[in-house]
Amino acid sequence: MATDSPEQTNGATRLLEAFSPPTYEQWREVTEQSLKGASFEKKLITRTYEGIDLQPMYFRADGDKLTHTDTLPGAAPYLRANHALGYVVEPWHVSQETPLATPTELNDVLRWDLERGQTAISLVLDEAARHGHDPDTAEAGQVGRSGTSIASVDDIVTALKQINLAQFPVAIQPGAMWLPLAGLIGAAYEQLGSSAAHWRGAIDVDPLGLLASTGQLPLSLEDAYTDMANLTTWANTNAPQLATIAVSSLPYNNAGASAVEELAFALATAVAYIRAMQTRDVPIDTFAQHVRFTYGVGANFFMEVAKLRAARLLWANVVEAFGGAAESQKMNLHVRTTSWNKTSYDPFVNMLRTTTEAFSGVMGGCNSMHVGFYDETLRRPDDLSRRVARNTQIILQQECHFLRLVDPAGGSWYIETLTDTLARKAWALFQEIEGQGGMFAALQAGSPQQKVAAVAKKRSDNLTSRRDVLVGTNQYPNLTEKPIPPEQIDYASLQATRAQVCASQRASRDQAACTAALDQLQQARTTTNVTPVAIQAALSGATLGELASNVVADRGSESITPVQIYRLAESFEQLRGRAEASGERPKVFLANMGPIIQHKARADFSTGFLAVGGFDVLTNTGFATVDEAAKAAIDSSAPVVVICSTDDTYPELVPALTQQIKAAQPATQVLLAGYPAEHVESFKAAGIDEFIHLRANLYDVLLGLQQKLGMA
Repeated sequence: MATDSPEQTNGATRLLEAFSPPTYEQWREVTEQSLKGASFEKKLITRTYEGIDLQPMYFRADGDKLTHTDTLPGAAPYLRANHALGYVVEPWHVSQETPLATPTELNDVLRWDLERGQTAISLVLDEAARHGHDPDTAEAGQVGRSGTSIASVDDIVTALKQINLAQFPVAIQPGAMWLPLAGLIGAAYEQLGSSAAHWRGAIDVDPLGLLASTGQLPLSLEDAYTDMANLTTWANTNAPQLATIAVSSLPYNNAGASAVEELAFALATAVAYIRAMQTRDVPIDTFAQHVRFTYGVGANFFMEVAKLRAARLLWANVVEAFGGAAESQKMNLHVRTTSWNKTSYDPFVNMLRTTTEAFSGVMGGCNSMHVGFYDETLRRPDDLSRRVARNTQIILQQECHFLRLVDPAGGSWYIETLTDTLARKAWALFQEIEGQGGMFAALQAGSPQQKVAAVAKKRSDNLTSRRDVLVGTNQYPNLTEKPIPPEQIDYASLQATRAQVCASQRASRDQAACTAALDQLQQARTTTNVTPVAIQAALSGATLGELASNVVADRGSESITPVQIYRLAESFEQLRGRAEASGERPKVFLANMGPIIQHKARADFSTGFLAVGGFDVLTNTGFATVDEAAKAAIDSSAPVVVICSTDDTYPELVPALTQQIKAAQPATQVLLAGYPAEHVESFKAAGIDEFIHLRANLYDVLLGLQQKLGMA
């Protein structure tokens, strides 16, 4: 094998020494010269939704200012990884959610997916179970909606049978039904020949997150904290690898929050839980062992990487401040791709979105991850959407070889600076929340909701004006796409079937033993013994609804105004939906004036602009005279006409062409491509109804057109 000789090495060293790195001032001077008078700040500095000014270049001096960059993976504050070798020794779990309606369907799919690369189970309950209702007492449409119908230990056994529970972690999102689900799952482990000691994963007890997302908690917060403490105390002895405390930023992420709000509100929630647990004899080290954080990841790649790294840094600081051991400063971090930027139109683009989001989750150091299904805005996942989501993670592991890397983002002056800036801004907001009395008091006052809504409005405003882009939605829409056929679910029939199963399960149990077990549960519901008693009640045949009525009901409630969770694309999707409702998209005629070189740029712009609203744009190669253009526009019977040419030709063309069209068809909406400021008022007087141009508010113009055409 060839090696460099000393002479070659010395020569290379001398060559490098011949060049001195430029200073920032020198680089700035050359850069400003290249801008030819344009503002450096306006052209090259990017202001983010977090209020951070991103610089065009970062230098060694930026990294030298930071205090955390000397830390190593596997060492406190664990910003770089929980273990010295990171994913090399502990790969992140492929933890895909599986929202299928029945336990049998769920089991079939779980066993299939676990044999094909999925490494953890994430159970999602239907609306009935999340509200503590059995199928025969649930409201219409709740059973099987958005998750799996679970009513008894038999259902859990059916869902998890023939699965190695010692190998695969099981996490569940129980809503407020954490104790009933702990009883059912604990009982199922026993019936399946396993034990609670093998229960790895999570049962997400997150009362503040539930309040933030739904506005409702069916028991008092103090009682929820008591449940959290009792379940955690039981797990610490019986299921040491089970996370029983959940801190989720998803309610804020899916409502449009910036990374600063996500970090601060998650941290404030965690601190509220720590304090509540300390008053219930759960020490910080026990708390830290049983808490799982969930963060959403979105499209801003480097911001998301920095956010996850900052989350670990902040958490380590909090644990240290509460007196926790260094080992307790490690964060158990679950990541889920956001729903905020996902679209129903052109849904295959969602595959690309989730790929970059998954990449940022891995670069940020997640311990487990769910990659959203490309069709999740439209239906339950099918085989294809599950496979694509699962394989996105497997490709990152096996083909991109991220399992061989340890904190690949570490040392980047940009990412390290962004991590530090995010952490500082989030800490300041966290202190503001603490000054308001903590997270619950802040939610009651509406402060987090207002801050998230303000950021979401900025995002929405930027989307409507196309300063921000959702491909296939407000830019480059595909009007010829074939819609994904909606899934037809007969919820009434499903509920009837599940109600019959539930009734059969009740009929086969020892009713006296079940009643006695439920009586014991009623007496134990606020004690540290509640979890084993709930397990015994489930083993005796008690249903989820019966468990809930004995441990959740009659314990007060909480109510606040929730954050407004929606998808960014919804307003534009409504435009498209209205345009397609009649079965024939409304037509727009382009009155292209002059040769192609004269009108093409604005004709192309107008076509893309109007297609976003679902309009069928009729184009042509141009007209030589106003009379020809007017006749063609009138003959087209299009209710909208757009005049496309150059600013220089408009004074001669616009008044004459507009008047001819309006004389023949007064209701026709005549638009002008461009915005010649000196002629705007005279063109309006001539009959121009609207101007479309780069600075126009895309959504407002399209909505206004639809309203004038009687579509909205």
